Amino acid sequence: MKVQEAIVFGIKQLGNIDEKVIKVKLLLAFCMNVNKEYLVIHNNQELTELEQKNFENGIEQLKNNVPIQYITGTQEFFGMKFLVNKNVLIPRSDTEILVQEAINIAKEKDRILDLCTGSGIIGICISKKVKNSEVFASDIDEKALDVAKENAQNNNAKIKFIKSNLFEQIDENNFDVIVSNPPYIETETINTLDEQVKKEPIIALDGGNDGLYFYKKIAKEAKKFLKPEGFLLLEIGYNQKENVIKILKNENYIEIKCVKDLSSNDRVIICKKEK
Repeated sequence: MKVQEAIVFGIKQLGNIDEKVIKVKLLLAFCMNVNKEYLVIHNNQELTELEQKNFENGIEQLKNNVPIQYITGTQEFFGMKFLVNKNVLIPRSDTEILVQEAINIAKEKDRILDLCTGSGIIGICISKKVKNSEVFASDIDEKALDVAKENAQNNNAKIKFIKSNLFEQIDENNFDVIVSNPPYIETETINTLDEQVKKEPIIALDGGNDGLYFYKKIAKEAKKFLKPEGFLLLEIGYNQKENVIKILKNENYIEIKCVKDLSSNDRVIICKKEK
């Protein structure tokens, strides 16, 4: 099977699956250990027996709604490459808005906590961009932390990882910035999600009956760990702005604002602890 034949075969096999062309090319490039551009130039190259076998196995996984990122084991985010597997949520480009806002706010030597870190992408990106910052990252899931630690090592980021259910095991305090992309999907909504999303860890998706469970907990507890006028940044769902702002106001946070993503959806809430 030649490169071009493999691409045609893969596209046909995937039927109505979204973004099937890009997924087929990413899979084939991964199986051949080349970049996508190589496929264009070498479209008549014969696949080795092993490459073809791995490619066909990958196509079967895609047909069963396994995300391409879990097959290749990688996802690009904020200009860096990260390891991902079934133990962590796949990073979305929308979360880059949260990261950029945190970088804009944080100053050199700030103490920063990435709560519910998952694959570690938020804390790692901040650590790389904010000079001499002291970054902590926590998660309740040991397997997710293993992924985050490997990502930190691969990207030469200095992060102090903590296994903790939200703030329960956080012994540090006086943070300048706390940032979090917590689970925020309503429990009942999870069953209606795209089949590929359902392959991601439920623990990273389920935000309780109203999707607001973690915002309530974080808003209440973060005040004990922030410096006076320290910043709290939260990623939110597209329809959660008013509810999350109400939660924050009830906990006496100040200077609350919302930042939209590139699709003009409400995406990040930024606020400050009182003096």
